[in-house]
Amino acid sequence: MDRYFVLHAPRQTGKTTILRTLASELTAEGDTAALAFSCERAKTAGDDIAAAETILLDSLHRAADLSRWPDELLPPDFRPEEQAGTRFGNALSEWCRRSSRRVVLFLDEIDALQGNSLVSILSQLRDGHNIRPDGYPFPASVVLCGLRDLRDYKVASGGVPDRHNAVSPFNIVAASLRLGDFTTDEIADLYDQHTQATGQEFTKDAVDQVFELTQGQPWLVNAVAHEITVKMGAAGTIGVGQVEEAKERLIRARAMHLDALVYRLREPRVKQVMEPVLAGTFPDLDPTFSDNLSYVRDLGLIKRKPPLKVANPIYREVILRVLGDPAAHYVMADPHSFVLPDGRFDLPRLLREFVVFWREHGEVLIQQEGYHEAACQIILMAYLHRLVNGGGYLDREYAAGTKRLDVLVRWPCNGPDGKKLMQREAMELKVWRPKEKDPTPDGLTQLDNYLDRLTLPTGVLVIFDRRPDAPPWEERGAFDQATTPSGRQVTVLRV
Repeated sequence: MDRYFVLHAPRQTGKTTILRTLASELTAEGDTAALAFSCERAKTAGDDIAAAETILLDSLHRAADLSRWPDELLPPDFRPEEQAGTRFGNALSEWCRRSSRRVVLFLDEIDALQGNSLVSILSQLRDGHNIRPDGYPFPASVVLCGLRDLRDYKVASGGVPDRHNAVSPFNIVAASLRLGDFTTDEIADLYDQHTQATGQEFTKDAVDQVFELTQGQPWLVNAVAHEITVKMGAAGTIGVGQVEEAKERLIRARAMHLDALVYRLREPRVKQVMEPVLAGTFPDLDPTFSDNLSYVRDLGLIKRKPPLKVANPIYREVILRVLGDPAAHYVMADPHSFVLPDGRFDLPRLLREFVVFWREHGEVLIQQEGYHEAACQIILMAYLHRLVNGGGYLDREYAAGTKRLDVLVRWPCNGPDGKKLMQREAMELKVWRPKEKDPTPDGLTQLDNYLDRLTLPTGVLVIFDRRPDAPPWEERGAFDQATTPSGRQVTVLRV
């Protein structure tokens, strides 16, 4: 202790629970009064420093009252007549002076504060921190907890996110800590608590599938299990099928946590990072990119380590579905019309129908799409989702710099003997951009590698032509047959 820290992680990862538990345990030791409280209500104060201080101190007193501490540990009433910009620090100092124990403070949702209010609170914390060695009574340790790392607070307060600039409110932190995601073993241990309480087991394959879909994101891990055991009311041992169904239900329902993430997609800082991920292009490495990348990582949207890709398959699905939702409203085709008499999915017909759709609506939809560089991929994904959803599944892989988007259609059907099968159809999406060479050779090689991974004999390469001298819209949609480097016969669609 005796140091100041930042604890940051995406929403719904257990930060608040950890802070409250830690505060309770520290206080129970007998020599510390540790208090966790939320700064969220002070968001409404904006740049009004006095209002922000009043709200924060009210939240602090309410949290102390709810802790049921003895009177000698409770913070004193603050004095509203004091000058704005000093009230918060002075109140903490007075509390520490009176307390028989050292004070430890956890400020949850600190990044809810805005502009000058944020600068003022951090400045008061820094000022008290710096004069503690001279005998000034002030909290022994402070944890600032929120979505973002400390340098991003500068951006929220209108500053420049220069991590080397020791601007006074922002250079008091001894360490910046990030909560990690669950491992497969930790998910198994968590789900075993449900088994111990109810007797209902999760198979190992189900646990592995939960990790694959969530990559250990705590909210998703819990949400999948809750969806299966409570909302779906699954009986007996839980397997992979229930996990897949729960995933689809969560995505369709767009729970608050998922909605909060996709809301961020329209922020310019987020778009700068996410657009090349969706388009498969390399990001524009301007001076702001590194800090914007850190911001998007702190939001939990992308993986912590290269390559630059979406954090987990569930987020990957949600992002494309949300961005493609406007285009999906243009799709008038009946999904049932693409099911063959034997129950299989008619992908060739869907592609022919897409050509008609593209000729009629493609130009308008590209112009309307906010993620312009990834517009073609988003529109085709919206079309596929509209017609596959409900009967089958779409698995999509994409990352910055790959220059492609991999798509796998999975369609449950019955074989000739009545046995349940999973039809699989693979597609590779490429974009022919201005001043670039024809991507067909690279696309055939990439499709070959994708088919190798899937152990499939054939697939489809779709090439979107974004060049100024591309054929007129009414002439787009040529189908050809091509041979991959390994000798596979595949379909090439140019639109």
